[in-house]
Amino acid sequence: MTKEEFSIVQPSLPNKPGIYKYFDATDKIIYVGKAKNLRKRVVSYFNKISDYYKTKKLVSEIKRIEFTIVDSEQDALLLENSLIKQYQPKYNLVLKDDRSYPHIVIKNESFPRIFITRKMIKDGSQYLGPYTNVAQVYSLLNLIKQTIPLRTCSLNLNPKNIEKGKFKECLEYHLGNCKAPCVAFQSKEEYDEQVQQVKDILKGKLGDIIKNYKKEMMEKASNLEFEKAEIIKKKIEYLQTYQSKSIIVNTKIDNVDICSVVSNEKYAAVNFMIIVQGTIIHTHSVTITKTLQESDEEILVPILYQLREKYKSTSKEIIIPFTISIEDELMVTVPKSGDKKKLLELSLQNAEYMMQEHKRKLTLNLSENTDQQNHALLEQLKIDLHLTETPDHIECFDNSNFQGSYPVAAMVCFKDGVPFKKEYRHFHIKTVDGINDFASMKEIVYRRYKRVLDEGKPLPKLIIIDGGKGQLNSALESINELGLLGKTTVVGLAKNIEEIFYPGDSESLKLPYQSDTLNLIKRIRDEVHRFGITFHRSTRSKGIIKNELEKINGIGEKTASDLLKHFRSVLKVKNATEKELEEIVGLSKARIIKQYFNK
Repeated sequence: MTKEEFSIVQPSLPNKPGIYKYFDATDKIIYVGKAKNLRKRVVSYFNKISDYYKTKKLVSEIKRIEFTIVDSEQDALLLENSLIKQYQPKYNLVLKDDRSYPHIVIKNESFPRIFITRKMIKDGSQYLGPYTNVAQVYSLLNLIKQTIPLRTCSLNLNPKNIEKGKFKECLEYHLGNCKAPCVAFQSKEEYDEQVQQVKDILKGKLGDIIKNYKKEMMEKASNLEFEKAEIIKKKIEYLQTYQSKSIIVNTKIDNVDICSVVSNEKYAAVNFMIIVQGTIIHTHSVTITKTLQESDEEILVPILYQLREKYKSTSKEIIIPFTISIEDELMVTVPKSGDKKKLLELSLQNAEYMMQEHKRKLTLNLSENTDQQNHALLEQLKIDLHLTETPDHIECFDNSNFQGSYPVAAMVCFKDGVPFKKEYRHFHIKTVDGINDFASMKEIVYRRYKRVLDEGKPLPKLIIIDGGKGQLNSALESINELGLLGKTTVVGLAKNIEEIFYPGDSESLKLPYQSDTLNLIKRIRDEVHRFGITFHRSTRSKGIIKNELEKINGIGEKTASDLLKHFRSVLKVKNATEKELEEIVGLSKARIIKQYFNK
């Protein structure tokens, strides 16, 4: 829309709060915005000169404008959020998260089962989550199993089947894990009470459950049912142990949401937490690509609403780093000190970590790829390297040393085309004297896959040895000793020229320059270099510091360690007075040290 075309529309724009919608030539909504003053806000797009490409692109695509007047800015915010979710305009910030996070489902059935699932079916069942930490889900389910006996079978426990006596109690009943509602040993009312307890646990409300269990335990003890009282006592202890592991701050901080944001010119990272009774029951971080130079407030507000809805938050208080305009029912807190401030700082740390991780992935050119694109890339890698399986699990090794000293090695792991840092490993060379890259490679490959076999872990589909034929042959010796020949593919990558060597082949494979396959291999190689160099620098630094002190006659490893703990550096040890040294290591050693440095 040109300025001339806009000048025709401008007089109809009111000076009132509301939302505005921009349409393109196909009459599709491309942007939805809110404003305290519709006329001022919309006019600003056309009157100011923007040096931001996306803003210019948006304005050039606008062919029609619609607006809706509302009573307040808060109403505008709610309507804007609703329309963005409905239309998902391409220039709005929309939380897109295609990852299938697990939920805990309470099935819509008689005597509901409760289990973990990644598929949400519209059958009336209740889904709690999503949980970004799978370990947390299993921890919760284990807690439920230890404290509340529920059925795990898939029998159709409708009243008619139970009345007809179609079922018989199973082993779970005799183990005390189920009260056998299938044979009417447990009533529907009692079972429903247990399901409600599970809901309370999943919402982090353990206080009331523990209180009720204590009351029940006292009743059992009063009736001399000591064995039953002991069982309840164990349940209370299990709940209290779980609660103590989960509590972050004061338990009086109950039912609040925390949201923080960090951003740069192109991206923003948002962290969201739900706190119930001092316990973090949900935490999730997302990265957002900026569309129109949005401020931190313009980023945080819509994403906050989307995450609150995603996690079904009922909190009435929101803790954030700055004041925002938001619906009246919610209380906004910007803490200056205390436990709420600590929680906000924790949220900010998570957001900052997410941002750093995003930058690192951008450096590796990996974060922009979808799962589908990564899968296609791996399929191409399979074809180009003549592999029999798609290499969805790749490991790469590299040696590192400095002027013949401090030999170390590193290994990185890529799964589904992206770094899998949990399986990254670094190695101190143990069995090789001096610098011998071939023997070092043989050692670390043997150590890695001996452990993989011992722990029953899966082997990678592709192993890349950085260094060419010599290192490749050394690695194959270990692969052969472990009986792994034919069970995985091992290739060598010649340094600098990026030729790929196969075992036994005299000619190398040269992939097309700048091909997607070669770029992926180079990214993996660069990542193992980065990881190895970082570890090597750390090792080298520690080694030089330690040797500088330990080479003084009469000063051993423990004395050197005590000095560094106190003075923090060799330079400070060197500049310390004899009296200061004497307080740490005694008079005789203090004199030895001073004499050494005075030389």
